[in-house]
Amino acid sequence: MSNGYQPVSCATEALLARMVSSGEIAEIFYRDEAGQVQQVHDVIRDLFVRAGESFLLMERRQLIRLDHIFSINGQPLGQPLKNSGVA
Repeated sequence: MSNGYQPVSCATEALLARMVSSGEIAEIFYRDEAGQVQQVHDVIRDLFVRAGESFLLMERRQLIRLDHIFSINGQPLGQPLKNSGVA
């Protein structure tokens, strides 16, 4: 994986912020540091920035860098996000 952080869209960050507030379980597909596809089903507890990179903190204490995520709840990123139903 490239170490150069690539900022994600404002729409993606807004969706993730709503998911933090909702406390619902999210299905996230991402690439780990070795480039392998990983899947997680967990509650997103926090969305934060550290050293200029944005991360999710999952309920089980796992950190996921936002620019490594390529799908949230079955919707590929890089496409216009549909309303997830999360209020």
